[in-house]
Amino acid sequence: MRAVWSGVATLPVARCGVSDADAAGVAPHVETMPSEPFWATKSLAEMSVAEWESLCDGCGRCCLHKLRDEDTDALAYTNVSCRLLDGTSCRCSDYPRRQERVPDCVSLTPVALAGIDWLPPSCAYRRVAEGRGLAWWHWLVSGNPDTVHEAGISVRGRVVNERVAGALEDHVVAWPDREPRTRRPGVAPRVTRGAATSPVRAVSPGETAVADTGRPNLSPRETSSREIGTISVDPAPPGVLD
Repeated sequence: MRAVWSGVATLPVARCGVSDADAAGVAPHVETMPSEPFWATKSLAEMSVAEWESLCDGCGRCCLHKLRDEDTDALAYTNVSCRLLDGTSCRCSDYPRRQERVPDCVSLTPVALAGIDWLPPSCAYRRVAEGRGLAWWHWLVSGNPDTVHEAGISVRGRVVNERVAGALEDHVVAWPDREPRTRRPGVAPRVTRGAATSPVRAVSPGETAVADTGRPNLSPRETSSREIGTISVDPAPPGVLD
């Protein structure tokens, strides 16, 4: 049974990634504490501009449209992206002019974050604010901007652009509000002592993410929309915010 959303209002889309052109350089330099990383010792409000900017993992989930029921205040995520989001690179295609072209684009700041309840649980800003630190796939931990894609955290290959999506209510999905249980590459699954065992095959993070997306049944149109691709652009480290 598909939920019916009455009186829904579109939430503004927050974007904390960078354009493909701006992200082509090296990651912003961030000075960290000798013993512990800055995200473990500072609150979000205490971080420098460079530290704050570096927390963006480039997943693109915050660039998805959300719906909120005006009667119950219930929140629903969709797999429809902002018109400026490249679904392959998970980057804004016109970051410098994003707020000019998309007036409701939200600039994420420590002050704004306090009043936002729709950031996905995998978001680094939300994780740090909740005291959960950064996950292994975050580029500041892994040293590789590709791990956000390899772990199945990013929206790569799972979104449809708002230009062709049609009604947002037809694209309600569950996965943006879930954090896939992914393993670091090379870490074998744990076997419970005494349980029946079978030969174990190494599972890549991407495979695990697909199995754990929890995506509801899709309509034929939504299924086909997942196949819509964009030009392939090599991902780059997260970059600047306003």
